Amino acid sequence: MRIDLNSDLGEGFGRWELGDDDALLSVVTSANVACGFHAGDPSVMRRTCEIAAERGVSIGAHTAYRDLAGFGRRFVDVPPKELTNDMLYQLGALRQFAEAAGTTVNYIKPHGALYNTIVHHEEQAKAVVEAVVKYDPTLVCLGLPGAAWLRYAEEAGLPTRHEAFADRAYNPDGTLVSRRQPGSVLHDPAEVTARCVRMATEGEIVAIDGSVIKANPDSICVHGDSPGAVDMAKAIRAGLDAAGATVEPFAMEPSAEHRA
Repeated sequence: MRIDLNSDLGEGFGRWELGDDDALLSVVTSANVACGFHAGDPSVMRRTCEIAAERGVSIGAHTAYRDLAGFGRRFVDVPPKELTNDMLYQLGALRQFAEAAGTTVNYIKPHGALYNTIVHHEEQAKAVVEAVVKYDPTLVCLGLPGAAWLRYAEEAGLPTRHEAFADRAYNPDGTLVSRRQPGSVLHDPAEVTARCVRMATEGEIVAIDGSVIKANPDSICVHGDSPGAVDMAKAIRAGLDAAGATVEPFAMEPSAEHRA
């Protein structure tokens, strides 16, 4: 039983802070670092990469629509070529700060509305994949099982990994319940911990209607911007350890470009 814990980090901006990145980077094994389009600025990106590198936490690019005001949670009907360019811009920016910290960008996980859109939106899914191919064809793509962009990534020969969400409710088809609906986010640490242990040990998730979804996640996402996030993450980590799971990054080796 090997499982990774990832969290969305580096989502502050200027004097505004979101979440306790320092504490979470002592719990999770992978950090999805905001790249400036939905959150994060150069100073925040560099600081997050430095702490992650010091603690052996794998760094991933948390790319998003250009939507600071909406925190990247609003759909943007951006042309595919422009979306590819936006992804490359963000990947390049994070790579520079990761290298300055003595580490690398090991994977990409789109954020918010983009993450959910490219589960089904064919053109935008292809646009994101094109960016990864042009950036580094050994970069790992992390996303929701069954997502269109992961299908295209596999067709392009890119490595892919699947994730599940610790505190998000699921629809019976395996998609996430919209944040606009009641019950979309779970808050009880004991309930969430039990869910994560079941994901890791039995490969199952209970959907919002009580049905059971088969899942074998490589990584579990622990949100860092909800109340009690650090305590929740610690409870999940302790529960997985107690269940005998090996909690470690799913992607840590430098990409081929950086090894050359």
